[in-house]
Amino acid sequence: MKTKIFGLLVILSLIVVIPMADAQISIGQKAIQKSVEVTINLEGEVHVKHIVHKSNLPTDLELIYGTVSNVSVTNEEGNEVLFSISDDDRMLLVQPSSEESIIEYDLEHALIQTNGVWTWSFRYLETTSFYFPDEAKLIFSNERPVYLDEKKGISCHGCQMVLEYSINEPKILENVTWEDKEFEVEILTHSNIDNFVFDQPTRSISFDVSNENQFVTTIIPLELLWNPYVVFLDDEKIFFHEYNNDGTHVWLSLKPETSGTISIIGTTVIPEFPIIAPLAIGFLMILALPFTRKFNLH
Repeated sequence: MKTKIFGLLVILSLIVVIPMADAQISIGQKAIQKSVEVTINLEGEVHVKHIVHKSNLPTDLELIYGTVSNVSVTNEEGNEVLFSISDDDRMLLVQPSSEESIIEYDLEHALIQTNGVWTWSFRYLETTSFYFPDEAKLIFSNERPVYLDEKKGISCHGCQMVLEYSINEPKILENVTWEDKEFEVEILTHSNIDNFVFDQPTRSISFDVSNENQFVTTIIPLELLWNPYVVFLDDEKIFFHEYNNDGTHVWLSLKPETSGTISIIGTTVIPEFPIIAPLAIGFLMILALPFTRKFNLH
C-alpha cells in the first residue's frame, strides 16, 4: 500500500514539475519581425540585423543558426534595450519596449569557402534579405542561378536554401570566326577549360572541363547559336539553367558532376538561318495573303 502511495506521489510530482520546466524554455511571446537583413562582406563575414515590432510584453527572437558574437539590442533612437540570450545562442529575450527593437550580431564561420566558391546551408523561416559585396555578380540558390547585375542582393521567403557564390569568378574568352564575322563566347568558372570547339555542321559548342561539381556558366551570342538547347556531359544529357536572355546573348549554367566534355547543341547556327529570318518570312506571308486570296477568287 505504501509503495502504491509513493508511486502516485511521484506521478503527481511529475505532472506538476514538467510543465514548469517546459515553461522555462520560452518566457516571452514570439517576436513579430519587421525585417531580417544578412550582409556578407568580401571575406565571407556575416552581419545580421533584425527589426522587431514594439511589444508591451517580453518577446522571444530566434537567432540565425551559427556562432553568435557582438550582440547588441537598441531602440529606434539608438538607446540600449535590456535582453538576455540562451546558452546555445539560439534564442534572445527582448524586454518590453514602446519602440521597435533593433537586434544586431555577427555570425562566425557561417560560410565555407572551397575551390573559390563560398557556400552556406541556410535555414530561417522568416523573410530574409541578403546583401552581397559588389564583386559578387552571380549567385546560386539551390543551384538556381541569380544574376545580380546592378542589384545588391536577393530576398528569400520562408528561407531554406544552399547559397553559393564566387568573388571575381575567372572569365575565359573564346573567339569564334565564321566567314567574315567574329563572335565572343564567355565562360565563367573555377574549373579548367580546354579544347573549345565551335562546330557549325552539328550546331554545337563543346569544351572539356577537368573539375567536378563546379559551376560553369557559358554566355553565348544568339546570332552564333540559337536556342532551344540541349547539353551533354560526354554522351549523357544533363540538366542546365537558361536565363538572362537580353535578345543578343543567353546565359547557360550547369554543374557537371564529373570531368568530361561538355557539348551545347542549339537549333540554328549562322549563316544557316539568321535570327531575323523567321520574322521576315512571317511578314512576307502576311503581305502575300491578300494577293493569294484574290488569285483564288479569279
